[in-house]
Amino acid sequence: MTSPTDTQDPYERIYRVCEQVPSGQVATYGDIATIVGGACDARTVGHAMAALGSRAATVPWQRIINRTGGISTSGHRQRELLEAEGVAFDDAGHVRMDAHHWKGPSEAWARAHGFSVLPPRDAPAPSAQLTLF
Repeated sequence: MTSPTDTQDPYERIYRVCEQVPSGQVATYGDIATIVGGACDARTVGHAMAALGSRAATVPWQRIINRTGGISTSGHRQRELLEAEGVAFDDAGHVRMDAHHWKGPSEAWARAHGFSVLPPRDAPAPSAQLTLF
């Protein structure tokens, strides 16, 4: 087991969390920042993704997207990789977050590696139908 102190470099901590996102699921830059904690924010996660270099072969960068389900990279490669994993997109070209948004690492994994868990997401509100009478 690796202790939290084994990976103090902020980018390495980000990459370690990204490696936990399973195939067919996505996480937002903000999700990753929340899990990493400390001074990490969504922008830092974006910078880390841009700096992957040779690590792109082992870190599933394509699974990290923006908060609206949009792809932040130029070109079609990210979408192609996600579609190959079974990730569905809506008509506007955004990932169907209701079906593919990762819930985050288990509490046991997060604790063992010095990370946080994601707070529970609110269940979507049932659609309200207005009545006239």
